[in-house]
Amino acid sequence: MPSPSSAVQRPTSKEGLGPPLSAGIVTALVGFTSSFAVVLAGLRAVGANQEQASSGLLALTLAFGLGILWLSWRSRLPITLAWSTPGAALLASAGMVDGGWPAAVGAFLAVGVLILLTGLLPVLGRLMTRIPTTLAQAMLAGVLLPLCLAPFKSLGSAPLLVGPVALCWLLMMKFAARWAVPASLLVALGVIGIHMGLNGVQLPLDSLMPRLEWTTPAFTVEAAVGIALPLFIVTMASQNIPGVAVLKSLGFTTPWRPSMLVTGAGTLVGAPFGGHAINLAALSAALAAGEEAGRDQGRRWIAAFTSGVAYLLLAVFSAALVTVVAAAPSGLLEAVAGLALLGTLASSISSALAVAEDRIPASVTFLLAASGLSFAGIGAAFWALAGGILIRLLLKSREPLQPR
Repeated sequence: MPSPSSAVQRPTSKEGLGPPLSAGIVTALVGFTSSFAVVLAGLRAVGANQEQASSGLLALTLAFGLGILWLSWRSRLPITLAWSTPGAALLASAGMVDGGWPAAVGAFLAVGVLILLTGLLPVLGRLMTRIPTTLAQAMLAGVLLPLCLAPFKSLGSAPLLVGPVALCWLLMMKFAARWAVPASLLVALGVIGIHMGLNGVQLPLDSLMPRLEWTTPAFTVEAAVGIALPLFIVTMASQNIPGVAVLKSLGFTTPWRPSMLVTGAGTLVGAPFGGHAINLAALSAALAAGEEAGRDQGRRWIAAFTSGVAYLLLAVFSAALVTVVAAAPSGLLEAVAGLALLGTLASSISSALAVAEDRIPASVTFLLAASGLSFAGIGAAFWALAGGILIRLLLKSREPLQPR
């Protein structure tokens, strides 16, 4: 079994298992509750019904939970995985393509193949790095903008429902930012409970049990270009590559090839059951790999392993969450998803505009993605990236004026 070359720090004092175990549980709770609403919104947007969306959430959680257990145990590194939250946001903006839900599932399979090939063929990984980060982030920001506007639109149409959720989020951002989205989700569930009680809504008991729903995939050009390609790029640029950088900043070297093989295989296995993509964790990666998981770097893999176990336990409750959320008043789920993505939107805009000479191409990419443009059955994300790259090439070809 390989030993992590990067985990060189030795403990200065004896620690129990408390820090890594608690860090792993926090990682799973924050990772799951802060973004599952985004995943549901994305899957429903591309054609999944309630049962299929519930199956997709379950398949994703099982796939990356098992992947975390395997990678952290084999490498003895604090490697954590997640579903592609930016990818789910992209699905929410893309909408249904020609061929409906089966075509979307076929696109998910294609993403799994591309991730696998990234691990097997170094040239594909190098090709990914040639896509300008500014344009990839601008595309993501444009995709996120309509979703992040949802809470503010809902405040005008349903202030009594969305107001408590937004207020909770704001207060938690002030005093405990990590728990802002989970806490606002709890408030939203409370609002849903009150709404159900006042309207006499009853939940069917059989829908509370988790189960996987098979969908036979279909393959269409529109889904491949409009969903698979942008989903792959967003997953790589906004999750996998940043995930490697986060671990590196904490003193760990991510085993790239095994990670891509595991996430690619997990995406392939989960796709027919509705899972869109799994990847290296980015934002939540620091929770299991940082000092909160203990001073001994060599034992922080226990935090990642614990998070994998916790994710498998949370998977048991995925169907119940989907059923409750399905009874939510209109606009409430979208509001929670929008609040969950505000941080990602801010980070994406900042990265998109970080390079002065790329600001015009990035702005065009952002606006095209936010516009919802659809042409030839292909959604805005693809056209945004293509348009941004074209404009960047045209502007780069200009000879700069030389001072005399």
